[in-house]
Order: sequence, then structure tokens, then C-alpha cells
Amino acid sequence: QVHLVESGGGLVQAGGSLRLSCAASPSILSFNPMGWYRQAPGKQRELVATIRSGGTTNYADSVKGRFTISRDNAKNTVYLQMSSLKSEDTGVYYCNADYGPVHYWGQGTQVTVSS
Repeated sequence: QVHLVESGGGLVQAGGSLRLSCAASPSILSFNPMGWYRQAPGKQRELVATIRSGGTTNYADSVKGRFTISRDNAKNTVYLQMSSLKSEDTGVYYCNADYGPVHYWGQGTQVTVSS
């Protein structure tokens, strides 16, 4: 059974940083790619960043240069380091893992950036 558990969200001032973690089971090597999405109030869920098993990354234009996605295969964890946060980064952040055509989601973690 697949489990994705996010952590690390919270309240931060604009310009600050947060690191989100997604602990996956079974092994994250089972999934390709893994990524982060977010959903702001009243808006659709949108891609933030993805990382493939070989390490290739992809970012939304709105976060390029500010966010970094990484993975630690030994810890079965994917991270999202967020810096220079803006109020528009506020939302619920979801971990995503693809297993073939099946998409798995975590429960989400709230990120609130105060201006």
C-alpha cells in the first residue's frame, strides 16, 4: 500500500524559507516521477516541481530560482526547499508520486506566507 506523508508546512513571513518533506512508502524508487503540487484557495491544483528517478527536475516558472526539489533514496523522502517566499506561494502543498499511470497523493501540508 502506498503512503505519502508530507511535513514541514507552516506560517512564514515573506522572504523567508521553509523545507517540505514527503516520506514515501514503499521505496521512492518505485515511483517516477515524484513531485510537489499546490492549491491556493479558490484555485486549481498546480504543478510546483517534479523530480525523476535519474535526478532530472522540472519547475513551474513561478518558482524557478527560488525552490529546489531533491530526493534522498536512502530515506525514501523527497524534499522541497522553498526560499524567498511570496504571499502568492500560500496554499496547500501536496506530494505526488506516479506509479505508471496511477497518481498517488499525500494529505497535504499548509504553507502560509504573510506579507
